[in-house]
Order: sequence, then structure tokens, then C-alpha cells
Amino acid sequence: MFGLTEEQIADFGMTFGVGAFMLFMLFIIGEIAWKAKAGKLGTIILFFVLAFGMIGFITKTILEKMWKM
Repeated sequence: MFGLTEEQIADFGMTFGVGAFMLFMLFIIGEIAWKAKAGKLGTIILFFVLAFGMIGFITKTILEKMWKM
């Protein structure tokens, strides 16, 4: 498709597709904190706890790129 291999399309989707989805999830977390009137500490806790999985995914991606796995 458009001269790209299946591996290149999958890599693009995992990089930009999942990245866009993660940004959208951060927007949702901010919306939850704003509607709940969580305050500064509550907002920090919400972002840390709910975005913890995203931090692991980003770390895994960076380590794979560094180690060329």
C-alpha cells in the first residue's frame, strides 16, 4: 500500500497512532481533574496514577529503539 511494507505501516501505527491516543487520554485525565475540582495535588496524583501505564509504554519504546530490538 503506497509502496510501504506491512512492517512499516505497523511501526507507523504503533508510533503515531498510539501516541495520538495517549495524548487524547491525557486530555481526558485533565478533564476529569477539572470537573472533579481536584486541586493541584489531586491533579498531580490523577495524572501520575492514570498515566503510569503510558510511562511504561514510552520507556519500553525508547529502550527498544536504543537497543535496536
